[in-house]
Amino acid sequence: MSDFQPPSQTQASRPLSVLVLGAAGTVVPLAVAAMTGVRWLQVAAALIVAVLTLVFYFRQSVSPPPPAVAPPPPRPQAEPAEPYRDMLDRLSDPILLVAAGDRQDLNARRYQFANAAARDLLRINRPTGPLTTAIRAPEVLGLVDEALFDGRSGDVMYESGGSQDRAWRARAAPLGETTADEKYAVLVLRDETEFRRSEQTRADFLANASHELRTPLASLSGFIETLRGHARDDPQARDRFLAIMHVQAVRMRRLIDDLMSLSRIELGEHIPPSGVVDLSLAVIDVVDALGPLAEEKGVTFSTSLLPLGQSLITGERDQILQVIQNLVENALKYSPNGGVVSIEVDRDLDMSRASAAVTAFEGRLSLLTPDHAAGARFAVLRVRDAGPGIRRTYLPRLTERFYRVEGQKTGEMSGTGLGLAIVKHIVNRHRGGLIVESEEGGGTIFNVYIPMTPEVG
Repeated sequence: MSDFQPPSQTQASRPLSVLVLGAAGTVVPLAVAAMTGVRWLQVAAALIVAVLTLVFYFRQSVSPPPPAVAPPPPRPQAEPAEPYRDMLDRLSDPILLVAAGDRQDLNARRYQFANAAARDLLRINRPTGPLTTAIRAPEVLGLVDEALFDGRSGDVMYESGGSQDRAWRARAAPLGETTADEKYAVLVLRDETEFRRSEQTRADFLANASHELRTPLASLSGFIETLRGHARDDPQARDRFLAIMHVQAVRMRRLIDDLMSLSRIELGEHIPPSGVVDLSLAVIDVVDALGPLAEEKGVTFSTSLLPLGQSLITGERDQILQVIQNLVENALKYSPNGGVVSIEVDRDLDMSRASAAVTAFEGRLSLLTPDHAAGARFAVLRVRDAGPGIRRTYLPRLTERFYRVEGQKTGEMSGTGLGLAIVKHIVNRHRGGLIVESEEGGGTIFNVYIPMTPEVG
């Protein structure tokens, strides 16, 4: 009798055709044994085992497989924070996420996130911190409190101060998801400086133009009436009056040009320039342009400049040329015949050295001080004349619109009174400083210092 082994688990999973052949391999030898005279009981027992084996394999092969156990659903993964952080960093408006606990605890109001624009504007160096270290405007802090604790959205206007004096609209809104211990709000700042300055500039232009043009227009009207009257047939009087009218017309044109220039500068004063200007090369261009005027007045230029490429500043070339030209024209205007106008350029100076006194004059005043970053390096322009000098009491008003020092409002040295105002606003846009040193009988020095380009500084 053949040995019999029960089917293994592997066999149970074989195809039906293979299993039938395996059972047949057991039945055939038994049938052969029966025909060769083996006892019939043994043959019957073997047949029963073979049939049971066939049934077992058949059921295993045709029965449906046991239901698969579904794997546990994957745990939800938190969305990565970096894409949202990068998105907020690319927005131009400063945005802060503010959290607070106890309303009575002012130090509990903390910014939990600040985008790149907010970090740059508010000079934030830490990922989180007290809100009062970033914003100190009471109206903005009150707006945030209303959003945090009262659930009210709102907006308010405020000015950030500093040299550029920018205007901002702050908007605060509560966030819906809060906890029992903390409440959240979002604070967004929108720069409305350009809009505010546009309104103010328009109003100032109309007021200044109407005031300053009144005198030359009255003069022109008077001469026209005279020429239409008794001077009509007087050639000498006609020529003299026409010459005066021409001077008044030129003055009006210069006044309007200066007003328009000042208005354009003020509109963009809060936007820092991004170009690169060689300060020494700009001085050379201005000196060449004003050479005929200096020769006509009998004044010579003395320049102390750096090699080209050694005094690169971050600026807008046309405006830097205007600063140099206004200062040099003033120096020529007040220098006597045979005098010397000195122009000097220096570089790579820190704040203290750039703003240091050059002379021992008793009259010295900083007309503009920049909001400088630590470690900034400056290029310096100094323009000195040998004129009569300016009394100390007049220095604070030099950059006011239409201000002209007493004794300089008429005659050959008259001007629009806007030249130094234009200089101040251009230097302010370039994040620089302006200092004047003067003494009666000793001449005047204007000192302009502007940040250098990072590659050079």
